Amino acid sequence: MIRLLIADDQALVRGALAALLDLEPDIEVVAQVGRGDEVADAVTSSGADVALLDIEMPGMDGIDACAEVRDHAPGCRVLIVTTFGRPGYLKRAMRAGASGFVVKDTPATQLADAVRRVAQGLRVVDPVLAAESLAQGDSPLTERETDVLAAAQTGGSIADIAGMLHLSEGTVRNHLSSAIGKTGGRNRADAARIADENGWL
Repeated sequence: MIRLLIADDQALVRGALAALLDLEPDIEVVAQVGRGDEVADAVTSSGADVALLDIEMPGMDGIDACAEVRDHAPGCRVLIVTTFGRPGYLKRAMRAGASGFVVKDTPATQLADAVRRVAQGLRVVDPVLAAESLAQGDSPLTERETDVLAAAQTGGSIADIAGMLHLSEGTVRNHLSSAIGKTGGRNRADAARIADENGWL
């Protein structure tokens, strides 16, 4: 029997996934959580073999939660299931230790099969997303440019971003200028949107 944890901030989606996967004769849903920062503890307390994680959740996103699961419960495998099939997310998830990455419109039978394959130690990746990820290449942004663009999403001023990241205002302007150039954005908000859509943030 595969012991499965489901983490999704949308209760309806979480409940539907649990109901569908619980129908499988070899899968038992042992825990459900709605926040990313609850995942690692729930995995440990439930003894889950596989954690099925959404990306966008409050508290902590699914990719960071995946890394936390890897650190706290290395025997549990992670399958990311998300609406946001972005190549950058796929790469970040794999670096964080995910064993699989599929999109939410995957048919229920294929999702159950993905859970089984991940439980067996295999990798499962949506083939269209894998092809896009290879075609796109890695993020052009440096780690610091990524931090600055992510902070810029809050809509704060240059001074606010500088204070948040403990940088000088001139350094923030330089990083924003570079990130705008690399993403092809019209301004910092557009650059942040482009980077987010590509899964680079």
